[in-house]
Amino acid sequence: MRLYFRLAWRNMWRHTRRTFIIVVAMGLGLALMMFYDGIVAGFNQAIYGNAIKVLGGNIQVHAEGYRLKADRMPLLPLTDAQAVVDAASADPRVESATRRINTGGLASSVEGAFAVGITGIEPEQEQTVNLAAQHVIAGRYLKADDGDVIFIGKGLAEAMGVGVGDRIALSGRSKHEQMRRRTMTVIGIYDLGMAEIEKRTIYISLAEAQDLYNLTGQSTEVAIVLRMLGQESVVIEALKPKLPGYEVESWETNFPELQSALGTKGGVMNIFSVIILMIAGIGILNLLLMAVYERTREIGLLGALGFRPSQISLIFVLEGTMIGLVGVVVGIGIGLLINGMLMRVGLDYSQFGNITTYMALIEGRIYPGWGVDKLASRALTVAIISALAALIPAREAAHNEPAKALHFV
Repeated sequence: MRLYFRLAWRNMWRHTRRTFIIVVAMGLGLALMMFYDGIVAGFNQAIYGNAIKVLGGNIQVHAEGYRLKADRMPLLPLTDAQAVVDAASADPRVESATRRINTGGLASSVEGAFAVGITGIEPEQEQTVNLAAQHVIAGRYLKADDGDVIFIGKGLAEAMGVGVGDRIALSGRSKHEQMRRRTMTVIGIYDLGMAEIEKRTIYISLAEAQDLYNLTGQSTEVAIVLRMLGQESVVIEALKPKLPGYEVESWETNFPELQSALGTKGGVMNIFSVIILMIAGIGILNLLLMAVYERTREIGLLGALGFRPSQISLIFVLEGTMIGLVGVVVGIGIGLLINGMLMRVGLDYSQFGNITTYMALIEGRIYPGWGVDKLASRALTVAIISALAALIPAREAAHNEPAKALHFV
């Protein structure tokens, strides 16, 4: 077998310029995929990571039985919310873990009544991870001891025709499914650039929510924000043994539309990458076919020396596979170089913030990742396509009759 590898390696570099072009083509194809994977990781963190923060964190912990009634947003208090917070905060992958109360209700003004999600939060603990807190355009953010005040989005403020200092009626379901109504003062307005989300989400302090919904000293959810998107399953597996009797779920369960969007993008790129590599594979096919015709007498000599057709075929398949493997090495080097430089300087996408709703969540620059999450499957695809591209030339070489090949001019 060692002889076959030596012959294939020597033959591969017989036409250095031609081989170099194909290797670079394969390498650039892989580097392009790594670049795309890195950019997607940066986009996911900047857009979906921020969207997840707006929608309630990467992971949510609820009392047992919550999932069966999730559509009604039931107020099922956690047995020991602080213990949940402590367990989550001990994990180094967790950026924050905070207590919340979530329920549905109506916000009313002279302009009409609007269905909203009412979220009671710990303002100080969420200061660094709550995007609404970081985008205040009027008034101020909430404080822990705030009572009878409300923090709303620009979209809802415009729809209701209210501003800072105005009072609106807030109705929400309490612990026993009773509607509780209270007049609240708008203390601040935030702007995320996403009017639809701003219309659906309002915030009050956790203490106010506990008083309003008969949950003194309790909370119905612990929202966990991770430092990096994509670590949810690992963190959940680590938390479950510490939190028996609780439902620990990721954003993928609670917001399946976001997961669907991520999956669709990944599937499109997988198809695109295979097409790129198949184009480069045609180059390998052409290279090896030329080698078959140029080395006809040599192939005949190998046959005369006793090499079987299958052994001659193997040499050409190994040659194609080696070209692909060298292309993989070159591609990894180029991909890491490009992504490494972009990780330092970033890409400015702030000017595209108004293209789509979620693009508004981009804050300045996108910083790509290394793009190695799918590297094993990408590299394997390159090797397989290279080997497949060599099959036809290998078959042609194997079918050459030694007697005729030796007299080929």
